[in-house]
Order: sequence, then structure tokens, then C-alpha cells
Amino acid sequence: MSKHVLSVGQCGPDHASISRFLKSHFDVIISTADSASDTLDLLQKQAYDLVLINRKLDLDYSDGLEIIRLMKSRPDLSSIPVMLVSNYPDAHAAAVALGGISGFGKQQLAIGETADRLRAYLGTA
Repeated sequence: MSKHVLSVGQCGPDHASISRFLKSHFDVIISTADSASDTLDLLQKQAYDLVLINRKLDLDYSDGLEIIRLMKSRPDLSSIPVMLVSNYPDAHAAAVALGGISGFGKQQLAIGETADRLRAYLGTA
């Protein structure tokens, strides 16, 4: 059974790379959102197994951590696993402090550890 992933704030090339990576390792259906309001709206309409949020949203360069903060402050959304997509360790630490899961950077898509980290939420292909 396919897992549902919501990818938030990625630019076109990064979304393509992340999607290619996810589909090569897992049975997933990937949806996209561009903003915090889009994200919250989609989370109300569909159950997601994992949310991946860019550190800086491509649409307006707003802070992806704010979406994690919003999700974790809402009882109806707080149990949804959410990871930050960033190459910066301090950004991951901030995401975890807000209740997110330690994520990965776009430069880490080629290493096995990234697939291992995602397997807990997306199963095996």
C-alpha cells in the first residue's frame, strides 16, 4: 500500500530530485504545497505518512520551521511525522526542538543513511 508524502516549499529541481529518490526507494504518492496555508489546508483533507518541509520555502523564502511550529501546536496535526529538508545541522536541531524528526539535506540523497531514516515512516519498496 502506497504511503503519502507531502513535500512543502521545494523548488522545481529539488522537488524532482527528492521525488526521484523517494520513488526509487519507497512506494509513495507525493503531493506538494507551496506555503504554510496550502500545507495546513492539505493536511486537513488528506492523511499523510510524512511531511517534508524545505528550510526556506521556494515561493517566498519564508521559514519552514514556522510550519513545523504550527503543525506541532495543533492537536489534530501534532502526531504527523515532519522532517526538515536542509543541509544545515543547526536547522535540523531547531526542527527537532520543535517536535520534528531529524531530516536530511538535498546533498544527502545519495547516501544510504537517508533511506534508512525514511524507512521508519515509509516502509520498504
